[in-house]
Amino acid sequence: NQVYKILLTGSSGFIGSNILNSFSEKYKFYIVVRKKIPKKILIKKNIKVIYFKNYESLNSKLKKIKVDIVIHCATHYAKTHKFSDIKKFCNSNLLFGNIILENLNVMKVSKFINFSTVWEDGNAKKNNTINLYAAYKKSFSTILDFYKKNLKKIKFYELMISDTFGKNDYRKKIINTLKLNYQKKKTTKIISKNLYINLLNISDIISAINLILKRSIIPKKYLLKNKSDTKISDLVKTFNK
Repeated sequence: NQVYKILLTGSSGFIGSNILNSFSEKYKFYIVVRKKIPKKILIKKNIKVIYFKNYESLNSKLKKIKVDIVIHCATHYAKTHKFSDIKKFCNSNLLFGNIILENLNVMKVSKFINFSTVWEDGNAKKNNTINLYAAYKKSFSTILDFYKKNLKKIKFYELMISDTFGKNDYRKKIINTLKLNYQKKKTTKIISKNLYINLLNISDIISAINLILKRSIIPKKYLLKNKSDTKISDLVKTFNK
């Protein structure tokens, strides 16, 4: 098996940390960190940390490394945005990724894997962004198209995801809300019995990444989803049971 060198962004997030934990025994990782490393990330000998103070220092440090693959998980998420989110959206969802894209050739990258959201095309309608977060992710996808046209030798993959869950998930998502309410003996109320959700386990996302790393998958945009939707009322019943 080839020992890839992988640049990973968003290593402290749910998806990024699971990717790091799943593959760090097999491959060499560079993780990009602005501040101190979160306690949940265990630094091993094959994980190198790239600290940066500002985007100028990030740009110069990227030019000094050589990697085979970039997995771009970093994002700022807000379902309903506030004014303070706008700058964070710009920095995390556009500028940060753009600096990495600008350095792909210098780093000798062969594959670029980007995570985005199904909310780019809300309610199965093309370009129907559900919220401002999705609009920024859509904007980055447009920037990505520019680099696809100009960097023909690099394979670009866009992975669209919906609701995820799994081990070590501390986000305020439906599974954790049910857990918390159950522990506090609170009733979970839903507005309709006809609400459905598409839940994908993090292990399935890891499987998708593994396929891209090991096989000759056609570079394009992919939707990662569960084969079937889950009725939320059934989920609550199953959870309680």
